[in-house]
Amino acid sequence: MTQPATAPAVRRVDTKHRYVILVDDEPAGLTAYRDREDQRVFYHTEIDVAFAGQGLASVLVQQALTDVRASGKRIVPVCPYVAKFLKKHDEFADIVDPVTPEVLQWLETELQH
Repeated sequence: MTQPATAPAVRRVDTKHRYVILVDDEPAGLTAYRDREDQRVFYHTEIDVAFAGQGLASVLVQQALTDVRASGKRIVPVCPYVAKFLKKHDEFADIVDPVTPEVLQWLETELQH
């Protein structure tokens, strides 16, 4: 396993409703979201298999959630990885909303567009 030459960079891509993580300018993974009023609903996170085992998902989600806090939004962790991350990182607990049936129904409808 080779280490990246530069630190991974996380970018929010609003047009695609996702945050991406880049390693040496190569896309290495993403966490996808939809915005619902003042909530950012995270529903999927993935890291490309070529970049697995480097802790990139944690870096990606940490920076994405920090960005959510800075934007004044709240987090709804539908994505299992984001939910697991939040259990270990209670510094975000004050801006986390529960996953409810209403949110899941809304997300299902939203993703059909």
